[in-house]
Amino acid sequence: MNCIEEILAKYPMVVLDGAFATELEARGFDINDALWSAKALHERPDLVKEVHLDYLRAGADVVESASYQATVEGFLRIGLTKERAEELIRLSVKLAREARDEFLEEMGEGRPRPLVAASVGPYGAFLADGSEYRGEYGLEEDALVRFHADRMQMLAEAGADLLAVETLPCLVEAKAVVHAVREKRIAVPLWVSFSCKDEKHISDGTEISACAAWLNQAQEVAAVGLNCTAPQYVVSLIQEIKAHTDKPVVVYPNSGETYDPASKTWQGAAVGFAERAEEWYRAGARLIGGCCRTKPRDIWEIACMRERAARNS
Repeated sequence: MNCIEEILAKYPMVVLDGAFATELEARGFDINDALWSAKALHERPDLVKEVHLDYLRAGADVVESASYQATVEGFLRIGLTKERAEELIRLSVKLAREARDEFLEEMGEGRPRPLVAASVGPYGAFLADGSEYRGEYGLEEDALVRFHADRMQMLAEAGADLLAVETLPCLVEAKAVVHAVREKRIAVPLWVSFSCKDEKHISDGTEISACAAWLNQAQEVAAVGLNCTAPQYVVSLIQEIKAHTDKPVVVYPNSGETYDPASKTWQGAAVGFAERAEEWYRAGARLIGGCCRTKPRDIWEIACMRERAARNS
């Protein structure tokens, strides 16, 4: 039984955290940078821990490390050494673990031990050009295996409970991630979630049903789903996934606002997130949280919804 199955054996669903960069911005930290939120690992690790603590206090069962856009190549581009880059990647997990320990000290006995998920962003996140919403990398699978393998090994060895492989725009990258885990013999489980452009397709146009079917045979994968996707597509996507895998479905969409990669700005208005989350639970999602522009308040509302579901089960 993996760590996700252990929580689901006791509770009707797993509550994930919400947007990380949004909370850094709320604290006055400028993330308009190719490193995005990973910039804070280098400049303000204290803020990273604060954000983790806020989500834990809001009721999250899982906090994701600030490693989405943290790569050796990315840190080298700003003039850091390879040794310092690797240190910062490991630091992302260390900060999340420290936040969890502080939270458990605050809460005392009786609180379930939250999980630390090491965020693994796609190749497109390293490019910082919005291609995680297109998937047009021009790379073969072997090149993507090489890109992901060492970083995933570092994150696992730093003490992550699982790997959150997220915002993947294409099936070839999901296959590469699974093959990287096998190549490095990484023991911790992972979830794989895709960015999606409509009710049935991930960002590069592949049907999400095909992604779910391929990942269903991968023992290393503990959950399959979507993130960084518009909320109105989620129920249909859950149904497509569930028809092709018996793994738990993970969903953490955006707030409902739309991101413009060219201007790096958000437009539109947020939806009633907690109400939508209840729909996603009824549709079959079992790991639920928020992605871009969601806040601790949204996660608190999801945690409250989970408590209602537990009483009614």
